[in-house]
Amino acid sequence: MLDVRRMRVLREVAQRGSFSAAAEALSFTQSAVSQQIAALEREAATTLVERGARGVHLTQAGRALVVHADAILARLAAAERELESIAGLHGGHLRLVAFPSAASSLMPVAIAEFRRRHPAVDLSLEPREPDDAIACVKSGDCDVALAIEASFRPLEDPAVVKERLVDDPMFLVMPRDHPLARKRNVRLEDFSDEAWIQGSMTTCPDTSILLRACNAAGFEPRIAFQSDDYTAIQGFIAAGVGVALIPDLALLSVREDIVIRDLGPQAPTRRIYAATLSECSRPPATQAMVEILKSVGSDYEVGRRRLALAS
Repeated sequence: MLDVRRMRVLREVAQRGSFSAAAEALSFTQSAVSQQIAALEREAATTLVERGARGVHLTQAGRALVVHADAILARLAAAERELESIAGLHGGHLRLVAFPSAASSLMPVAIAEFRRRHPAVDLSLEPREPDDAIACVKSGDCDVALAIEASFRPLEDPAVVKERLVDDPMFLVMPRDHPLARKRNVRLEDFSDEAWIQGSMTTCPDTSILLRACNAAGFEPRIAFQSDDYTAIQGFIAAGVGVALIPDLALLSVREDIVIRDLGPQAPTRRIYAATLSECSRPPATQAMVEILKSVGSDYEVGRRRLALAS
């Protein structure tokens, strides 16, 4: 019979691409990981991992087993959550993941409110980029994940239930000494010749939103620098490296040496949502957190509208 714990090790090797990275993620030694894989190969009576100078690669049998491992581990996590749900909101552990700008804006308010209502439930929050967050939900490694959805790339996954929290518009940000800094109404095309700062193409979904918005405005942005840290991006803008589109949630703290301009109807928007597994199997703590997050998102949008009317 295949050992589920060893299947978890195989999944980590597949995700991380090496024994050493898997060992670090699991808090194992590299030797222990190698021994676990060797034992699993004996149980499966076939080679699962090919070792070479360029790292490790799964065989066809290894890839097939990882698919089953994902499903098995997700079901085990669901079983654990169901047992926790028997205790209702009088105990248990709720695991949360969120990308940086949501982790510093929506999540703190939601966690504070959840703890006020349900102090007996333990909470943990781990930073994850949006794509990683969805994978975390599907594998059963977290209960609630905050992620990003662009209107042109909706999430379509029957295994995941998404709950809209807030629509997050993006603003044009430039240095305070920029020639257009005093202009109140700006358009994206006004910045077609500028150097732009954007996130990584592989890890930041906001990048595809920027590129699509600029293309719709009739130009291809000239990328001067890449960073996934919006605080750092503000610093680069202040230093005159370029301009950027920054979402509202990432502008809760603003430097004095930059200028922010609303693009109005032209502003691209990203949708922030909470992702969980099947709605019908949500434990009480998961359901309670989703409802609190929806309330926090609604309050945030109301506050933003009031601020816009007052300005």
